[in-house]
Amino acid sequence: MSQPSVILATASYDHTIRFWEAKSGRCYRTIQYPDSQVNRLEITPDKRYLAAAGNPHIRLFDVNANTPQPVMSYDSHTNNVMAVGFQCDGNWMYSGSEDGTVKIWDLRAPGCQREYESRAAVNTVVLHPNQFSLILFVIQQTELISGDQNGNIRVWDLTANSCSCELVPEVDTAVRSLTVMWDGSLVVAANNNGTCYVWRLLQGTQTMTNFEPLHKLQAHKGYILKCLLSPEFCEPHRYLATASSDHTVKIWNVDGFTLEKTLIGHQRWVWDCVFSVDGAYLITASSDTTARLWSMSTGEDIKVYQGHHKATICCALHDGAEPTTS
Repeated sequence: MSQPSVILATASYDHTIRFWEAKSGRCYRTIQYPDSQVNRLEITPDKRYLAAAGNPHIRLFDVNANTPQPVMSYDSHTNNVMAVGFQCDGNWMYSGSEDGTVKIWDLRAPGCQREYESRAAVNTVVLHPNQFSLILFVIQQTELISGDQNGNIRVWDLTANSCSCELVPEVDTAVRSLTVMWDGSLVVAANNNGTCYVWRLLQGTQTMTNFEPLHKLQAHKGYILKCLLSPEFCEPHRYLATASSDHTVKIWNVDGFTLEKTLIGHQRWVWDCVFSVDGAYLITASSDTTARLWSMSTGEDIKVYQGHHKATICCALHDGAEPTTS
């Protein structure tokens, strides 16, 4: 198979992963995933692999092959894997699970290399885009930020191999989603009360990050299931997208956190969203079984991806260039 320039994938409670032609809306590949539901999808920076986080495994699929079997399975979690992502060079992967742990996996070696105990079910993990080097393996990002079911936000310092910071914006209110601005300047946490907490991230001593409270945004009356800050090539515009159980996605201007647009079209909960590389489009996934492509300039949905038979709960998009290798 020749590699498409745009990789778009969705997963559903119908136990399938579907790949779509973004412009036409045609599904060109379906992978059966009988083991469990898929909670999260992520594409590697080089567009070669798709990670599917299930219960309790993470499976890695070849994007450009037609084989239904995964090329690798990561198996040391013991409950639902709710978060998965990759370091910018694609050398290692991180994950967070309802088993209460955050794990790091070197993709060039078997097994799990690091494990951190959050002591509560982990719902979300993001990577802070700061730069440093580790002796174990060279990495450019050295802090993971996790949010859990008990309302805790923790920063995991990968150089010190410990938790360097702990925040509780609302006691006993689950942190559903975290997002970090591409330049590391802001972090947003969204919770079950429909609230977003925004902090300015200040670089402290050595590599430790300090959180300075910036804003509290009552974004929705229902749960916020995903929050996402716009990518680098969206500049000078900076947006925050919030996807909710109220069936809408709201787009906020980060300058003052004023409401720019409300994306209306989904009939049920909106579980996930992802920006195109230039921030001009947004893909969303919903319990109404569909995924949708939205224009950020008009706020209209311009494509509906139909094919799943049950709730579509996660989506992944990679429409950018692959990282250059030196």
